[in-house]
Formats: sequence, structure tokens, C-alpha cells
Amino acid sequence: MCHLTVVSRASYYRHWEEVAPDEAEMAARASIQEVVLRHRRRYGYRRVTEDLHRQGMVINHKRVSRIMREDNLLAIRYRKYILTTNSQHDCQVYLNLAARMTVSAVNQLWVADITYIQWLTACGRICSTMSRFRFVRRASAKWRARSCFRTAWCCC
Repeated sequence: MCHLTVVSRASYYRHWEEVAPDEAEMAARASIQEVVLRHRRRYGYRRVTEDLHRQGMVINHKRVSRIMREDNLLAIRYRKYILTTNSQHDCQVYLNLAARMTVSAVNQLWVADITYIQWLTACGRICSTMSRFRFVRRASAKWRARSCFRTAWCCC
């Protein structure tokens, strides 16, 4: 038949595989979709694979990951949004002048950050001050930490 239609045997079988998908593949897709939608898209490929193994289905985690990626069934991360900034204040808002600057050397622009850390017995803060030029290069100029119980450490 391939000789009459002037088609190679390999391309005929390749086309046949693309047109008629495997029944086992379709059953795997259906069961994966069922598990994912039952858990409201909160399960990733590892938990879906584990659930399918509990149901008695023998399937590899790489295959589950590929099918979930192809069918756009990857898990959605539901994160709680925490509002940390009070934008409804009466204070004056200043422009960010540093955003307009082009830094070409050290000591042209300095930036600072304060991070509060909660320890088991006390609270503390890490204050970092660094040159913007060095910040871009990921090199810190000065670190200092102070806690509520009056101990300080510095690693420069």
C-alpha cells in the first residue's frame, strides 16, 4: 500500500500514531485531569503521581509532569496577600531621585535597608549600607546588626 501511494513506511506509521493516540495515553490523561481537578489544581505532579499510585495505576512522575505541562494543569500557588505598606497617609511623598542616576563609580550613590528579624527570645534588626555601584556587583560594603538585648555583631 505504501508503494502505491509513494509514501515511506516510516512516515505512514508516524502519521498513524499522531492521528490515533494510544488508548493508554488517553486513560492516563483522563485520570490525571480527574485528580488535578478534584483537588482544585493545588496538587503538583509529585502528589498527582502519588495519588495515581494509590489508585493502582503504574505511571512515572516524568510522564505525569509532561502530561500536566501539555494540558496546562500545573498547580496554582495560592498565596495570601499581606498588606505591609500604609499608602493612605497624609505625609508628603518624595520622588525617587536615585532611579534617574547613572552610577559609574564607587561612592556616587549610597543606599540603605533595615530588616527586622524576630528571634525566639527577642527582636532585632539588620541595617545594611552599601554603595549602589557595589550593590549592583553584589558586594556588600557594611553590615551591622543590633538586637533588643544590646548585643551587636558586624561581618564586613
